[in-house]
Amino acid sequence: MSMNQLSQQGLIQDFYERHRAWLQSWLSRKTGSSADGADLTHDTFIRVLSQENAQQIVEPRAYLTHIAHGLMVNLLRRREIEHAYLSAMVSLGYGQEMATPSPEDYLLTLEKLLVVDQMLDGLPVKVRQAFLMHKLNGMTYPEIAAEMGMSVISIKKYIARALLQCAQVK
Repeated sequence: MSMNQLSQQGLIQDFYERHRAWLQSWLSRKTGSSADGADLTHDTFIRVLSQENAQQIVEPRAYLTHIAHGLMVNLLRRREIEHAYLSAMVSLGYGQEMATPSPEDYLLTLEKLLVVDQMLDGLPVKVRQAFLMHKLNGMTYPEIAAEMGMSVISIKKYIARALLQCAQVK
């Protein structure tokens, strides 16, 4: 290892040692779980260290908080979707009258739900609502327009916007 690499490794180790405990404590409080705090801290530092300009961070705590917050939101969102999926399975009778899906099928379905969530993320509420009414409920544009108290033209534009968003994520 060259002197420059040893010096850089020392800077990274120092950065980690100075900020890890604080970040883990902050994340543990935010998530209510020390295990989640530890996992998210690890993921945050992996993200930071994979960036080339990690040594040029001016405000370390603000930078770490920004990255950690995004990772925490993703974790909580994933859990929310997983909980909704499990609730839907229970309400449909899985595990009682119907056979429970295999772990592989469960994870594949959950991943598909996460992709759909990502596709719809950032859309205005009315656009998302119209799109879901059309795709999930099979409602026609005039039915959606009547339900939402809007014109058919607006509903067409909303669904087109949602389809465009979905196409951009793929």
